[in-house]
Parts: sequence; C-alpha cells; structure tokens
Amino acid sequence: MNSGGRIEREYGLGRRRTDLLIIWPQGERTRKFVIECKILRKSLEQTIAEGLEQTAEYMDRCDAEAGHLVVFDRRADRLWGDKVFHTRQALDSGVEIDIWGM
Repeated sequence: MNSGGRIEREYGLGRRRTDLLIIWPQGERTRKFVIECKILRKSLEQTIAEGLEQTAEYMDRCDAEAGHLVVFDRRADRLWGDKVFHTRQALDSGVEIDIWGM
C-alpha cells in the first residue's frame, strides 16, 4: 500500500473475521475500510442482505469509516454485463455500504 498503509486478510474481530481490512495511517488519524467478499450461492437479494449485516457489524467493531461488500457471481452462463454492478445502500443504522457485483 502506498503511504504506509497495509491490508490485513481475514482480520479477526472478536470471534468473526472480515475478509480484508485496509488500515491507512494519516498523521494523527488512522483510516479503516472493511471489504467483505461473498460468493453468490443463494439469491442475489439474500446474499446482499446477509453480507450487509455482516459488513456493518465488522465496521462497527473496528470503527471503520467505510464498508464494501463484493459479491462474486461464478455462474458460467451469465454475461459479464449481468454480473458487474455497483450500488450504495444506506442501512437503518445510518451506515452506508458500497455493494459491488462481479
């Protein structure tokens, strides 16, 4: 990472683990970003709902300023144009999480 930041894989947060945690010191402040990765196994809506809940929990536990949920659709019969998307969802708690489809 540039400027002294680092990426932690499978970062432990209590008894659970986020897939990636980016930690980026900037002077007196340390910025944190949670990235949770999910493989699409159920419906897209169910995978996103479960992933959002998990990502928000991880963000809260490590005081992250941003969260990203990445959903991987490995189905061979789907076109890339149908798999790739980006949206942002605001949760009832006021937390916003970016959702990426691949």
